[in-house]
Amino acid sequence: MKHKARRTAGKSPVKPVSSGHDDTADALCGAALRLLRVGQLAEAEDACRRALTLDATSIDALYAMGRVCLALKRFDDAIEWFARAIRLNISAPHSFVGLAQALTLAGRLDDAIKAYDRALQLQPDATESWDALGELLQRTGRHAEAALACDRLLQLAPDRVAAWFRLGEVLEAQGRRDEAALAFEQALTLKPDLVEAANKAGAVHFDAGRYDEAIARFDRSLAVKPDQGGVLCLKGISLRRLRRYDEAQASGQRAHVLAPHDPDIANSYGCILQNLGRHGEAVAVFDRAIAIRPQTAEFHNHRGTSLAELHRFEEAFASFDRAVALKPDLADAHWNAALFRLMTGDFARGWAAREWGRKCRAVGFVERSFDVPLWLADAPLAGKAILLHSDEGLGDTIQFARYATMVAAEGARVMLEVDAVLQPLLAGIDGVAQCLARGSDATPAIDYHCPLSSLPLAFATRLDTIPAAPGYLPRPSAERRATWEQRLGPHDRLRVGLVWSGNPAHLNDHNRSMPFATLAPLFDVDARFISLQKDARAADQALLATRNDILDVTADIRDFVDTAALIDGLDLVITVDTSVAHLAAALGKPTWIMLPYTPDYRWLLGRDDSPWYPSVRLFRQDDRRDYADVVARLRNALAQQVAAVPAT
Repeated sequence: MKHKARRTAGKSPVKPVSSGHDDTADALCGAALRLLRVGQLAEAEDACRRALTLDATSIDALYAMGRVCLALKRFDDAIEWFARAIRLNISAPHSFVGLAQALTLAGRLDDAIKAYDRALQLQPDATESWDALGELLQRTGRHAEAALACDRLLQLAPDRVAAWFRLGEVLEAQGRRDEAALAFEQALTLKPDLVEAANKAGAVHFDAGRYDEAIARFDRSLAVKPDQGGVLCLKGISLRRLRRYDEAQASGQRAHVLAPHDPDIANSYGCILQNLGRHGEAVAVFDRAIAIRPQTAEFHNHRGTSLAELHRFEEAFASFDRAVALKPDLADAHWNAALFRLMTGDFARGWAAREWGRKCRAVGFVERSFDVPLWLADAPLAGKAILLHSDEGLGDTIQFARYATMVAAEGARVMLEVDAVLQPLLAGIDGVAQCLARGSDATPAIDYHCPLSSLPLAFATRLDTIPAAPGYLPRPSAERRATWEQRLGPHDRLRVGLVWSGNPAHLNDHNRSMPFATLAPLFDVDARFISLQKDARAADQALLATRNDILDVTADIRDFVDTAALIDGLDLVITVDTSVAHLAAALGKPTWIMLPYTPDYRWLLGRDDSPWYPSVRLFRQDDRRDYADVVARLRNALAQQVAAVPAT
């Protein structure tokens, strides 16, 4: 007797399971799988049970029951049915695959990996199993094995986009960034509009510091999907790190508009505004970030920096203090506060906090390690040997080398280690027994060491105790001076040396440097101008070449001793804040320094002299931050200087 066909609401009718001559285990298994495909799970389970009643050792029926239990989300039951099938036949790969799927869904990932391994031993070319195994290995953090699984899959199916993408992810997780980038790029080649691959490739390049490549990938992603706040933010950060600040501002602002409640995007945008000198706007943006997430110390630190740039120092120090309260080991906040405290004359707190700069990645201290103690005036030096080693830029080294004389007065044998370019210049400082070139001269036996920039802390330097000898660098040899005197020609007018830009790699270079053309108002003063500008930028060099009234002998300057000998023959040096400013001032030469509105800490605020260098005169920007006004004031002072020089 035939059963009537049953119908399930909303589903197509399925051929009924026969109880006649077709009611074999195999037929019932086939029916069960057909029922499973159309979602009639109860009927499929019934068919499996009937099949197993007819043949309890039917591997197909056991497997089918496992599939049905998977669909019913009875994962433990599914595991048992697949295991029973395997016990009867350990050579059926599909049973191991089913078991692996059930184990995965049950959360037993390590066991699932073992099941896939067995399935792949039996069927090595099964792409779906390689794919599933790679995913599991990635999920369990076994990235090296996941990469091998992806490699095998891609040998079998080289056009599989998802596998290239996963390969990129697991390579990235291993720190193999270059290989990860190639994998993401291959995914993009196969699917050019795959936003996720473009973003991942961009992020890998970003993390590796390849910002141009990162921007290209982010642009590709944004061309497909323009309103991605996070991607725009990363593009803005990349542009900022390339110092393309105007472009960064456009990306950062768009990201902030799209995600106004994301505090990290707001913070990133605020940092871009800082770089553009738009500190008032930056403070407002940092305030928004803080309102959303007030416990993030970095936001308070960045806000403090902009407030200080606006010379709102009490508010700035309050922000730095808040940052440190939230995160006591935030080196950047300690460092920033230290610099502004020193700038405002608070040496007592400034020098100690400045030591935090050694923990700041962006500051760039040259850190050395020695087997002898650090000396900070905490031990007697009589009869001891101490190494004073430079740890910052060339200008810093020249400025703090003066302390070598004070250390020698403590009874120590002083060895000074500096950049090789400064070694001939600083070797003759009073009290220096031996001057070494870092990186080429071996360190002799010593009892103590101290970084040069820690010496103001060691000597508890205050404004009124700065060691400010009029000229503490040794004068160049008579032979060198004579060579440069001959190059300078007749001394019939005031000789004025000029430097208008510093190292473009310096983080603050856009504030301290100026184009050569900005100095043009000086040149109608009746003086003899001599360029001291090494490595002039292309546009400046081209303009300088058209000025026959300016002597440029910098191509013949071999080292700092040559520069010192050339400066020795001048009457005045006019410069921005570079190593030449320190060199000229340390030689005791009258030196006029042009400073941005917020200068480096050593120049302090609100004064036109320097307690560090008696021969220095400072010309500062006002809050308009315009060097044209500085040059105009300096031009008037120069004209008065020329007028005061008796005619020869």
